[in-house]
Amino acid sequence: MNLNNYLTYVVLPILSVAVLLVAYRFFKGPTIVNRVIALDLLITIGIGIITIYSIQTNQSTFLDDGMILALIAFLGTVAFSYYLEKKKNNE
Repeated sequence: MNLNNYLTYVVLPILSVAVLLVAYRFFKGPTIVNRVIALDLLITIGIGIITIYSIQTNQSTFLDDGMILALIAFLGTVAFSYYLEKKKNNE
């Protein structure tokens, strides 16, 4: 089994199931914190899928897109954490 077959038949199905489970948590999440964490995890899984596509097509330009997406997700999570901390201090 070579790398492309392993990525296609093992890793992508696992990531697909993970997307379904996290999407369920995103829509069902009882609090806004659960939804933000689920959104961050969805973006992380998306970065994994972009990376696999980049490996399979031998185009490294998609890795740049994945890094930009990771940076945006990180900054969004930090900004939301900062907002929650400020909200807690004002109460």
